[in-house]
Amino acid sequence: MSTRSKRHPYLEGNYAPIRTTVSSVPCKSEGLIPDEFIAGQYVRNGSNPLADSNTHGDIHWFDGDGMLTGVFFEKIPGFGVKPQFSNQYVLTDVYSATRKNRSLYPVIPSMATLVNPSPSRVQILIGMVRAYIIVFASLLKIIARPIKRIGAANTNIVHHDGRVLATNEIGPPMRVLLPSLKTVGWFTGSRAEGEGQGKAADEGRREPYFGGKGIEGFYKEMTTAHPRVDRRTGELILFHSTFLPPFVQYSIVPAELSLSEARLNQPVPGLSSGKLMHDFGVSSNYTVIIDCPVSLDPFRLRNNESAVEYDANGRTRLGVFPRHAPNQVHWHETSPCIVMHTANTWDEESSEGPRIHLLLCRENSLAPLYTMGSLTPPESVCAEEPESRLYYYQISREIIHQWALSVIPFEFPNVPRHREMTAAQFIYGCSMSDGNFTSASTTGIKIDCLVKIDVKALIDRGIASPPPQVTGAVDTRSIQEVLKSTDPDDAVKVFKLPSGWYAQECSFVPRRQGHSEDEG
Repeated sequence: MSTRSKRHPYLEGNYAPIRTTVSSVPCKSEGLIPDEFIAGQYVRNGSNPLADSNTHGDIHWFDGDGMLTGVFFEKIPGFGVKPQFSNQYVLTDVYSATRKNRSLYPVIPSMATLVNPSPSRVQILIGMVRAYIIVFASLLKIIARPIKRIGAANTNIVHHDGRVLATNEIGPPMRVLLPSLKTVGWFTGSRAEGEGQGKAADEGRREPYFGGKGIEGFYKEMTTAHPRVDRRTGELILFHSTFLPPFVQYSIVPAELSLSEARLNQPVPGLSSGKLMHDFGVSSNYTVIIDCPVSLDPFRLRNNESAVEYDANGRTRLGVFPRHAPNQVHWHETSPCIVMHTANTWDEESSEGPRIHLLLCRENSLAPLYTMGSLTPPESVCAEEPESRLYYYQISREIIHQWALSVIPFEFPNVPRHREMTAAQFIYGCSMSDGNFTSASTTGIKIDCLVKIDVKALIDRGIASPPPQVTGAVDTRSIQEVLKSTDPDDAVKVFKLPSGWYAQECSFVPRRQGHSEDEG
C-alpha cells in the first residue's frame, strides 16, 4: 500500500519553490574570478512548480515549471568582472496559461499520480479528462493561452548550433537566450518558434520537424531531456520515447541545418511497449539505447493497473547501432537495473570489430521514482540492498565486461565537455555520506559529497583482474573509507561539504592553457 507524507519534501525547505524572478542583480564575490569564467555564464535548469506547500494534490520532483537560474560573469571596462545573478521561468505553454489562471494548475496529472500503485482510478480518469478539456479549450481560445505542447522544459540545458535549449521528456526542446534567460520558443527540429521563417520556407519547401501531424505527432515529438552534441561534427543527437509504436524514434540535427542532412523521426526497431527512458549513450560513431524493464503505458489505467510497471525479473537491454543507422540496432541483454544517467561513451576499432565503452549510473531499485513523489514505494520495486554505482560496460559482439568501478553511491555524472565521446580519464559526480540514491526515503535527496573518479585507472585495474560480472566492483571501499584516504593518487577522491551544506550536479571548466585533463 502506498502512503503519502503530510508535508511534501519537494515543496519545503531548500526545495521550496521560488516565487520571484530578477533580470540582473550584482553578486558579491570574494577572491579572484578565473579568466575562463569571464564573459561566460553558469546556468542551472530545474523544476520550480507554481504549487505551494498548501497543495493537497499529487506532486512529484519531475513535475513543475522550468526555471533557469544563472550567474553571468560580465566584463565591464574599467571596473573588471561583475557577476550578475538572474532567474527566469521558461515560458512554456502550460506555465503561461496557468500563470494567468491558477485554477487550471496542474494541467496534466502528476507523475506521482501515474506511478501510485493504489490510486483512485476514477480520480486519474477525471484528471486526464480534465487535462484534455483544458488543452482543447485553450486551443479554441475559450480559456487561457493556447496550450499546443505540455512540456515543462525543466530538466537540462544544452548548446547546439548557436541555440541554447532547455529540455524535458514530455515535449520538444525550448530555445532560450543568454545571458537574459528569456524564452524564444519551441525548437522542433529545424528552427525555433519566434525565429522567423527558415530558408526552406522561403523557398516553398517543408521544413523537417520532430513528431508529425495530429495527436500521434504530438506524442512522438516528446524528446529526451539529455540530447548529445558532438563537438567534432556539430550534430545534435536525440531520441523520442513514447507509448505509441514504434515506441522509440531517433533524430540527428546537423549544425547549419540542411534538409538533405537532417535525419528526424527514424524508428528504432526491437521494442514492444512504451518504456521509461531518460538518457542514452553516444560515442563518435555509435549510439546506445538503454531499454530497462520499466514500462510506461497510460492505457494500463483502463485495466485498473498502474501506468508504470517495473519487472524485477525482466532484463535490461543495450541497443547498439551505428550513429546514422538505427535500423541496424543489435540488442544485448543484461541483468535488470535502472539507468537514469549515462556518464560517457566512446568507441574503438579492434580485431573483432568495433568495441563500445559505456559508463553509466546503475541502480538496482525503482524506489526513487516513488519517493520523489512522497510515496512509499511498493516492495516489488525495492532491493534488499539498494545500490547506485558507476558501472563500466564494454561491448563488442557481446557484453565483454560489466561491473562497478566503485561501490560508493554515485549519480548525476559529469564529464568535461571537451572530453565527451572520447576515453576521458576523469568522471565527476555526486554522492552522499549517509544512504544512497536508491534508499527508500521520502525526505528528499541530499547530496553532501562531490566525487572525482579516475575511470581510466579503475578500468585498467578491472580488465587486468576482472571482478565478478554484474555484481562485482573494482574498488570495494565504502565512502567512509575513501574519505579517510590520504593517498594523493587515489583513483576515487571525495570532497565532503560542511555540515548543513548540499550540492547538485557539478560542471567542469577547463583551463585555457591547461596541460592535464583535470586542470580546471
